[in-house]
Amino acid sequence: MFNSRWLLVPFYLGLIVGMVLLLAKFATELLHLVGTLPEASTGELIVGILALIDLSLVASLLLIIIFSSYENFVSKMDTGDNEDRPEWMGHVDFSDLKLKVIGSIVAISAIELLKSFIKVGELSNEQLAWKVGIHLTFVVSGVLFALMDRLGEKH
Repeated sequence: MFNSRWLLVPFYLGLIVGMVLLLAKFATELLHLVGTLPEASTGELIVGILALIDLSLVASLLLIIIFSSYENFVSKMDTGDNEDRPEWMGHVDFSDLKLKVIGSIVAISAIELLKSFIKVGELSNEQLAWKVGIHLTFVVSGVLFALMDRLGEKH
C-alpha cells in the first residue's frame, strides 16, 4: 500500500508536459505580439503582455504543484548542496500548497479582469458583472481558505 504513492508520478509527468505546452503557447503569443508591434495600440500591447504574464503565472504554479506535491506525497528530492534549489522547496506542505494555488488563481483572475477592463467597450455590462463576480468569488474563497488554515493551526 505504501508503494502506491508512486502511482502519482505519471500525473506529475503529465503536468510537466502541460508546462511544455504552456511554453509553446507562450512562444506563439510572444511571436504574435512582436509581429503586431508596429501597428498595435497601447491597449493591445498591454493585453498581449498581460496574456504572457498569465501564462507565466500558470507555469510557475504548475512548477510549485509538481515539486511540492512530489515531495509531500511521493518522495523527497535529493538536490544535494545545489545552489539553484528554490528556498521554498521542501518547506511547502499541503496547506501552504492549497493557499499558493488559490492565491495564483486569484492573481490569474485579476489579470483576466484587468484585460477585460482594458477592452471594456467590447463587453456588455452583464459580461463584466460576471467577470467581477467570479473574481470576487475567488478572492472570498482564498480568504476563507486562509482563515480556515489559521483557525486549524490553533487547535
